[in-house]
Amino acid sequence: MSALARSLKIALIQFAAGADKAANLATVKTKVSEAVANGAKLVVLPECFNSPYAVSAFPKYAEKIPEGETTQFLSELAKKSNIFLIGGSIPEIGSDGKIYNTNVSFDTQGTIIAKHRKVHLFDIDVPGKIRFIESETLTGGSKATVFDVEGFGTVGLGICYDIRFPELASIAARKGAFALLYPGAFNTTTGPLHWKLLARARAVDNQVYVITASPSRDLTSSYHAYGHSQVIDPWGETVSEAQEGEEIIYATLEPEKIDSARSGIPVTSQRRFDVYEDVSTHAKVSDK
Repeated sequence: MSALARSLKIALIQFAAGADKAANLATVKTKVSEAVANGAKLVVLPECFNSPYAVSAFPKYAEKIPEGETTQFLSELAKKSNIFLIGGSIPEIGSDGKIYNTNVSFDTQGTIIAKHRKVHLFDIDVPGKIRFIESETLTGGSKATVFDVEGFGTVGLGICYDIRFPELASIAARKGAFALLYPGAFNTTTGPLHWKLLARARAVDNQVYVITASPSRDLTSSYHAYGHSQVIDPWGETVSEAQEGEEIIYATLEPEKIDSARSGIPVTSQRRFDVYEDVSTHAKVSDK
């Protein structure tokens, strides 16, 4: 039986969040309505869609989950729209008082089906090009996230920098995922070099769809997102790709693509766990 039970039409919403949280949420509502009108059953929002992507902004915009404004808004929107809604990420203030970069995702009834705290924090320093240290205000999550999209199958989820670590992808794939979802805000330094390369690598490594949802590029902000939200199939081919501006892209995920990749190049049955460890065996995995 295929990892994906039946065809699934998805939409990736690419837009840039500004300083006005209410305006950001209004944009989400408008864009989700457009995606639903065009037949999308699963909609993915970008990383940090309700606030600016800035270390200094995270504490100011952080909310509790599930009682916070944005979580309640997304729940109602998913239910009203009758879609699976992958809530990009928002700054979360945890019960421990720490701040996390967190995804919350919902089923068609508006029920939370997953919560993922970004595991690998974006702490980089490329001299003369970009320095960004998320750990100045954020704390990393401690679990991989794999969850069920009812009627279709299992997916894995990471946030942005998580895509650079193949272990998270492998955990989800070993647990039967048909797709890996990565809301992410790569920048104009690393994006042209690695955004598509990493998405294609994770897709080919695991013979799954890889879906990356970026903010659009806003040159007036302090952080310049690369854009180029994309859907990569299990063969490593690009199914759909945005440019750098505000845009909604669509793709239909097909079981046959997964099946053909896995039957033609059967790496899933050729792994040598007698030589190297199955990373999913002892993984800390959360579905909520």
